[in-house]
Amino acid sequence: MGCIHSIRCKPKSFRDSIIVLEVNTCIDSNPTSIDESNSMVLRYRTPHFRAHAQILVPPVAGQETWTIGWIQACNHMEFYNTYGNKGMSSWELPDLRDGKIQAISDSDGVNYPWYGNTTETCTVVGPTKKDSKFTVSMNDNFYPSVTWGVPVSDSNVPQLSSIRRDQSFTTWLVAINQATSETLVLQTIRWRMRLHIKVDPEKPLGNRAVLNEPVAQEQPQVLGKNEPIPPNAMVKPNANDAQVLMWRPKSGDPVVVIPPKY
Repeated sequence: MGCIHSIRCKPKSFRDSIIVLEVNTCIDSNPTSIDESNSMVLRYRTPHFRAHAQILVPPVAGQETWTIGWIQACNHMEFYNTYGNKGMSSWELPDLRDGKIQAISDSDGVNYPWYGNTTETCTVVGPTKKDSKFTVSMNDNFYPSVTWGVPVSDSNVPQLSSIRRDQSFTTWLVAINQATSETLVLQTIRWRMRLHIKVDPEKPLGNRAVLNEPVAQEQPQVLGKNEPIPPNAMVKPNANDAQVLMWRPKSGDPVVVIPPKY
């Protein structure tokens, strides 16, 4: 039955009326590039993961403020640098590694819980009288440096023989009410970045490393059913501050090379 007096009609809530018009996500098709220009470290740059969404926000009746944007968490990390028969260095997230948490925030470390606060978020301040259309976008890739020599040694004699990396992430498109912290998950994306670089430390600088696999990354998945955001994905520490660089020798005890920052 229609409303006779519009004043008696309860307006649709923000939750019921926000619309995701479009979501696009991909990992660039270019392979990981390798940079051997530095005699101390090998650098590599992976292709970018990208996510872009267009959202239609209805009129906001009350004095509410909503932020809409991207939140990302790391669910799994393997990052091993092997040095022949000496051992391996490993970047690790201890609580994630030990199964104490499901995921860890991948925020920029400033704007928790958001991945960033430039193109990654938009804010709607009510009251507004008409629909608003917003676009939020983000990208992510890896660009680390790996020492040619064993990281716990004073010598930088090249001994690096292999780099393996396998990381998985969940990325959510989210709306959060700034006053009440009401959180609406609008879309969920899962993606993974893998690589294996083989290195011959006997060869001259510039000719040591070869990208073994994969040349092309598997493409992200936009999930048909949204997943909830684990609590650790919303708060400090983020992955960059929580990660630890370990040296795990073939014989002897592991050594912490770089402790966590928090």
